[in-house]
Amino acid sequence: MKIDFTHNSAPTLGIELELHVIDPETGNLVNAATEILDELGAPHPQGEHPKAKHELFQSTIEIITGVCTTPAEAKADLEGTLAEVRAAAARRGLTLMSSGTHPFARSADQLISPNPRYHALIDEMQWTARRLLICGTHFHVGVQSGEQAIAVFNELQRHLPLFLIMASSSPYLEGEDTGLASSRSKVFEALPTAGLPPMLEGWGDFEDFMETLLHAECISSIREVWWDVRPHPDFGTVELRMCDAAPTIRETVALGALAQTLVAFIREQHEEGELETLPRQWTIRENRWLAARHGTEAELIVDDRGHRQPAGEILEELLERIRPTAARVGALEELDDLLDLWKRGPGYLRQRRIVEGGGSYQDVVASLVEELEADEPRP
Repeated sequence: MKIDFTHNSAPTLGIELELHVIDPETGNLVNAATEILDELGAPHPQGEHPKAKHELFQSTIEIITGVCTTPAEAKADLEGTLAEVRAAAARRGLTLMSSGTHPFARSADQLISPNPRYHALIDEMQWTARRLLICGTHFHVGVQSGEQAIAVFNELQRHLPLFLIMASSSPYLEGEDTGLASSRSKVFEALPTAGLPPMLEGWGDFEDFMETLLHAECISSIREVWWDVRPHPDFGTVELRMCDAAPTIRETVALGALAQTLVAFIREQHEEGELETLPRQWTIRENRWLAARHGTEAELIVDDRGHRQPAGEILEELLERIRPTAARVGALEELDDLLDLWKRGPGYLRQRRIVEGGGSYQDVVASLVEELEADEPRP
């Protein structure tokens, strides 16, 4: 099976961010996405806003950027659409929140979006799909070819835990403290084609994999493979999908800067024939669990002998190594912001501080709403 890959000469950046629709009085989710999106889509062709979309549940709205050259451009793009969605929500007495999960809402209380694709997903996947009351962030970064996409795809798996830690914002799920930094990542990986992908030997290996699943009717489209990282042939990108929805645009864009810079760095290594030996799959899998469970306190495995290193040290070393690439792609300011955000603590830690200080889950929601509005993480 031949799959054409769209050429991208530059490591462009695109961001997709999923948001919760909230009643500010109660903190509950509200099934208002269709009403909001119908209003926003009215002036556009086919009645669809180009950058605000349905997600699985009607309590969730996804906003997306166009193809951007820098994180700053992506930030301005996201902020413009967010302002439109927020205004439409406010006209209904509603507001928005960004996090991997809602602290106490139940998936059983949410309505499915009207798109037939989502109803087909529920019908086929049953419980594993019905419980997907989660929000994530996806980053698309341009690559030159299918072969380069696979090289980038394989190497990025080494760095999945750092992305997962920095975005972690889902310690609570349906009114329970899960004990995890990112419960969203564990919920989503229950889908049969989600979670950690296999290492692939080349673009032909990817084509063979997709042909097998399509011929077996396990999937109807390659879009139904929801790995943590995947090639996106139509867009000519590698898509990073492992991140929870971070509570602020600032955090989202900083992670986007890391994604863009890291892909650009790996592209350079690939073109110069200097890619490192890939880590063992079982090491990546264990590190993914350590990141989801322990967050910033994780000590990750760094070699085949089982030596471990604090995640914060690994991040500092990585950022220092890729700073020259960040300067070349125009992402240096946002990349440098990551260390400050690490010191403040990802969203899961900020949520836990509220509850440990005597606050309720409703207080957590109120704080998350304020963080998104101010675009500033709480101390």
